[in-house]
This record gives sequence, C-alpha cells and structure tokens, in this order.
Amino acid sequence: MGTKKYKPNTPGFRQRQINRYDEVTSLRSEKALVKPINSKAGRNNQGKVTLRWRGGGNRRKYRIIDFKRLKFDVPATIMNIEYDPNRSANIALIYYKDGEKAYIVAPLKSKVGDVIVSSSKAEIKAGNTLPINLIPIGSLIHNIELKAKGGAKLVRSAGCYATIMGRQENYVTIKLPSGEVRLIHNNCLATIGQIGNTDNRNTVKGKAGASRWIGKRPKVRGSVMNACDHPHGGGEGRAPVGHASPRTPWGKPALGYKTRNKKKHSKKYIIRKRT
Repeated sequence: MGTKKYKPNTPGFRQRQINRYDEVTSLRSEKALVKPINSKAGRNNQGKVTLRWRGGGNRRKYRIIDFKRLKFDVPATIMNIEYDPNRSANIALIYYKDGEKAYIVAPLKSKVGDVIVSSSKAEIKAGNTLPINLIPIGSLIHNIELKAKGGAKLVRSAGCYATIMGRQENYVTIKLPSGEVRLIHNNCLATIGQIGNTDNRNTVKGKAGASRWIGKRPKVRGSVMNACDHPHGGGEGRAPVGHASPRTPWGKPALGYKTRNKKKHSKKYIIRKRT
C-alpha cells in the first residue's frame, strides 16, 4: 500500500508520513450501515472525566461491522474497499447473493470482485470464515472469536494476524500477535488471512495538531503537576517521584504493576503469557 511523505515546507510536514490509501476504492459509505456517534469526551453519565486526555476531534460516524459472519453458505462479493475513521484497518462492503449488505474488516490483498463465504466447507482462501478446528495448522487467521457465536474479539487491527500452532481434543492452540499462546474452542469462528493496511504502523503524525484531529488531548507528566494533583508533583525544581515505585494519580502502583485478576476464569486457556 505504501505511505506518503511531504516536502519539509513546515516543521509539521518535516516528519509527517501518512497512508496513501491505494486500496480504497470508494469514498462514500453505505447509509444503511452507518450510525452517528455521540462523543462524551471521556465523561460518564455524571459528567465526570473517567478517561483522561480525550476531547475535540473531527466528527465521525460509526460503520456497523459484521464481526459474527453467521450467514453460512451464502456467497458474498466484495463491492468496495473503504476507509474507516474508527479503526486502523480498512473495511470492505460485501453484497450477499440474497441481496443483504454488510461491512467486514478487509483482508490483505482483497480486491473488488472477490467472492468470499462463511461455511464449514469453505475453501482455505483469504476472507473466508470457518470453524477454527477446520483450518490447517500453520495458517494465518484474524477475526477470532473467544466464545462461539459471540463475534470476533481478537486480531482486528491493521496488519495483524494469528497463527494456528496445533490442536487438542476440544481446542485449537493459536499464537496471537502479542506473543501470547492460548486455547480457542473448536466451535469458534476465524477468518483466513492477514488484515490489510499493513503500512499503518509506518505512519507518523508529525505534529501535535494531528493528534487533536483524532480526539486526543495533550498528556501532562505527573512530575510537573502540583502536589495536590499528583503523587509525583510538588517540590522545588525537578524532583524524584518520592515513592518506592511510580504511582498513578490515585496513589496506586504504576509502570509494571500487574493489574490482571489472578483468579480470572480465562487464565486456564493461556498456555504462554505475552510477557
């Protein structure tokens, strides 16, 4: 796909590098598959900020993506590859043979006119969705379910893929992009291939304003705050954090402190941690 660089006419353009969007074939979205997003800027129903550093940004609408792919044995044709402002991957508009339309995450090298299908008898081809136990060992997959018919939860970002490592009695062993190796039940669905827009990782915003366009506000270090605002704050001049380890604004350990529940039910499915 490639990226585009600018002439260094301004300091913001000097480092800026963006996607070329060569794969995108249409700039118009399907109206029936789009709904508005009401931005809350990180605030809850009481108006309190529960997620900091969010706000502003360009207006966007949500594209309804079919992560379940439960329309079995009905072929679908890719009609458009489109840009989605809500995710790093591109999306594909597909027309099923019975006339229904849907959006899916666009696989790598998918193009207009390709026919895909969700079926237990489907060919091992990029974009086809099968039960994970029917996919050969060593295959690259994405859009992986954690629970049968629960919709894809894993491997949905641009350029990502998981690898099938082996099989057990009722489970398939997969290696995720993070390096974690875990078990997925045989009845869960997965899609063949790698996700497209692989050059997304090479993009460089180049200036602070580009972060504001996507709704990210500035993040301030705790060490430059006042003592009443952060445990790291206060003191004359530059000062150490003043604790045995770094702290969050609410006084809890940070930077390396494990927050995952040790009794979480899914722990038994993790063979090797990502760390």
